[in-house]
Amino acid sequence: MSNTTDLSKRQQSILDYIWEYIRGSGRPPTIREIGQAVKISSTSVVNYNLTKLTEKGYLARDAEVSRGLRLTDKTEALYGGVTSVVKGLVRIPMVGTIVASEPLEVGHENFATYDEEDAVELSTSMLPDKSSDDLFALRVSGDSMIDAMVNDGDIVIMRKQSTARNGDMVAVWLTPSDTTTLKYFYNEGTRVRLQPANPTMGPIYVEPSQVTVQGKVMMVLRQTA
Repeated sequence: MSNTTDLSKRQQSILDYIWEYIRGSGRPPTIREIGQAVKISSTSVVNYNLTKLTEKGYLARDAEVSRGLRLTDKTEALYGGVTSVVKGLVRIPMVGTIVASEPLEVGHENFATYDEEDAVELSTSMLPDKSSDDLFALRVSGDSMIDAMVNDGDIVIMRKQSTARNGDMVAVWLTPSDTTTLKYFYNEGTRVRLQPANPTMGPIYVEPSQVTVQGKVMMVLRQTA
């Protein structure tokens, strides 16, 4: 890490963490994540130091967005330019929880609705086609997809679509039981196989008319302690 003479040790630690976080995940951390990483329990203290880093030209901030931090060119130069500045953040709505184990009863064909302000912010540079159209986010509950590196508590970014190819990881609605689940999709003609990625769990078999694809997994956001 680079050391700067105009920053306190705390501010330096915060800047180091933000840089490492963005380099590893492609998106900025939240204030709460920063506080946990640098052992500051008060979010107001974290916010104070972020304001100082902004005033000194190391960060740019969008106060209306929970992950609204940007690395400036000054910070890029400081760290040798090994990470790109995160630009063009888009808000992807967090629309509910998807179960990666046994199907979750939902009572209707849609996922449980979160607060309308709840969203995931991502840089457009992380999106496969640079577009956020028809994207939504789901929090994963369960461990049936652990061999696919999808763990309990992770967030999956989904593309809304009603069709799937064999091998796609999809969110589906099972109409007879009114349940949802996250699985690999295989159309075997007379039946659809919903395959977990966990050797301790067996597949779910349903008739093609009994399963509705709601979206395909485009990206997995790992949740860190």
